[in-house]
Amino acid sequence: MMDRTAIHAVEEFVHAGYPLDVEALLIIELDGPQAEVDHLIGRVSAIARGVRAATLRISNSEEERLLFWAGRKAAFPAVGRISPDYMCMDGTIPRAQLPRVLARVRALSEKYGLRVANVFHAGDGNLHPLILYDANKPGELDRCEAFGADILRLCVEVGGVITGEHGVGVEKRDLMPEMFSTADLDQQQRLKCAFDEKGLLNPGKVFPTLHRCAELGRVHVHAGRLAFADLPRF
Repeated sequence: MMDRTAIHAVEEFVHAGYPLDVEALLIIELDGPQAEVDHLIGRVSAIARGVRAATLRISNSEEERLLFWAGRKAAFPAVGRISPDYMCMDGTIPRAQLPRVLARVRALSEKYGLRVANVFHAGDGNLHPLILYDANKPGELDRCEAFGADILRLCVEVGGVITGEHGVGVEKRDLMPEMFSTADLDQQQRLKCAFDEKGLLNPGKVFPTLHRCAELGRVHVHAGRLAFADLPRF
């Protein structure tokens, strides 16, 4: 799915023939034997007309199918043409919450004074809001990061999670308590220590408070020196 901002950016870039007078565009791909696909096209078409879809196009060739997808696959570089910088978020929500979440994201866009282009996998609820900003303008990066954090909190609020396919590194680590209790996080840390006693794997990532295995009962100290001594400890 793409919203109006994404549609316009993509169409100017790829010229896939997308309608420009709509608020959102949904690409649906069906596969299987010809008879099954024909039946499913009928069902999907009926659903689309039932919810007052303004435009309904069906690809009639492999070239046309690839053109439909070319726009969606080019969404990220297309948005890069209309904004000096953008931040790609990654959260997942129950599909039934899509209308509510998109409305809230629009409200947050107005609150923070930053545009957002919504591009995502509607079928599995994995959102990729692209927050548009200019890092050269004082304060815009901070507003962008705060905007992104609120989107992820919203995902959790409606029963989703703070990631879908990109994982948790530095950007999302301070949002882990939105999903997990202290006991949950401590148990995850113990598991990490069991496999990474020396703290070699992605030090400083995932966990919001930087614990060492020492805080959880054990740590390896060699020659009086602690590994990664430059990392802050609380």
